[in-house]
Formats: sequence, structure tokens, C-alpha cells
Amino acid sequence: MYSEIEEKMKKTLAVLDEQLAGVRAGRANPKILDKILVDYYGAPTPINQLANIMVPEARMITIQPWDASVLKEIEKEIQKSDIGINPNNDGKLIRLVFPELTEERRKELVKDIKKMAEDSKIAIRSIRRDGIESFKAKQKASEITEDELHNAEDQIQKLTDKYTDMIDKAYAEKEKEIMSI
Repeated sequence: MYSEIEEKMKKTLAVLDEQLAGVRAGRANPKILDKILVDYYGAPTPINQLANIMVPEARMITIQPWDASVLKEIEKEIQKSDIGINPNNDGKLIRLVFPELTEERRKELVKDIKKMAEDSKIAIRSIRRDGIESFKAKQKASEITEDELHNAEDQIQKLTDKYTDMIDKAYAEKEKEIMSI
């Protein structure tokens, strides 16, 4: 039962990590391209399966497709995406140049990631509540004793504290990254 609860909490943390990786912090991070799918011979395909993605400079990503015919399609999908960067296509590769972040934009990004972290904490607390409710139901049905219920509540609270601390650390690292650029 605890492993089920912990598994849900791990998934919540993984979702937060994914969201934070997608936040553009002024540095070029190829992970922002992970959500973009390109129609390649009728199949939606991630860019990293169609091209070589490199970071030659701190604020630039280059995308060099293995099949040159898909270059225009990649460019089109990047423009449609919400990453907010206009691709430069020179016929052989696409360059994404990341602008410097203004102080105002940094503060906006920190607000966004704080909300992501807070949403994750709410999800963790919801998982805790559901877990405790299921143990209370077992105790009411006389499947477990009152002592076992208290023990379960303590264990679930320890898991909750562990994962909320991990969320706080992930948030603090991303905030530091955004504000130190």
C-alpha cells in the first residue's frame, strides 16, 4: 500500500521535473524541443529522432536533420510551438538563438515555476489524503487496528514530507538557475 502511494508521489515529482526542464531559462536547453512532434511520413515524430541537436553556444541550439526534406516541417512545428523562438533556417540546419532574459521576464518565470511547485505540493497532499482515507476505511471495516492506522498515517506523512522537500529543492535549483543568468 505504501509503495502505491510513493509511486504516485514519484510520478508527481517526475511531472514537475519535466515541466521545469521545459522552462526556458536563457540558456539553450534541448529539452524544450521534447514536446514538439513533426509529421514524418504520416507519423508524429519527436525532433530528436529526426535530427542531430547540438548546443554550440550557451544561448544557441542547432538542429541538423538527417533527412533534409524534413527541414521545413521542423521549422514549421517550432514556429507553431509555444517556445517563443523564431527558427533560422539556412537550408542545411536550423538555428534557435535564445535572447537574454530581462529582469522582469526572470521574475515572471520564477512566479511560473513557483506555481508549478505549489501545484505539485497540492497533488502530493491530495495523494496523502487519499492514502489516509483508504487506511481509515480499512480500520472502519476492522481490517486493521487503530495502532496500525496511526502507524500508517505517520508513514504516509513521512513520505509526504520527503516529496515536498524534493519539490522545494527542485524549485530552488530552477529559481537559482533563472536568476543567476
